[in-house]
Amino acid sequence: MANPHRLRIIAELRRGRVHVSELARRLEMSRPLLYMHLDKLEKAGFVVGQLELSDDGKAMKYYELAPFELRLTADEIATALETGEASSTDDSEER
Repeated sequence: MANPHRLRIIAELRRGRVHVSELARRLEMSRPLLYMHLDKLEKAGFVVGQLELSDDGKAMKYYELAPFELRLTADEIATALETGEASSTDDSEER
């Protein structure tokens, strides 16, 4: 969650379910970068992805928010800052 891209994805998905290409356009983000962040959010239980077939047989991936509640304390924020997790926005960094 410390990555600003992931926060932007969650904020956009609160508008509702969306196809990954449309989400990439809305966020002005490349699809490979978006997929990397969506994968992390899905593994953490914040989003759900579903593969569907269009009428012409094309596979389409849709994402939506999973129900979640996030509790964050001041101590947890301080710990994240001390360890540097909240200060880096490098997209290649694994979290």
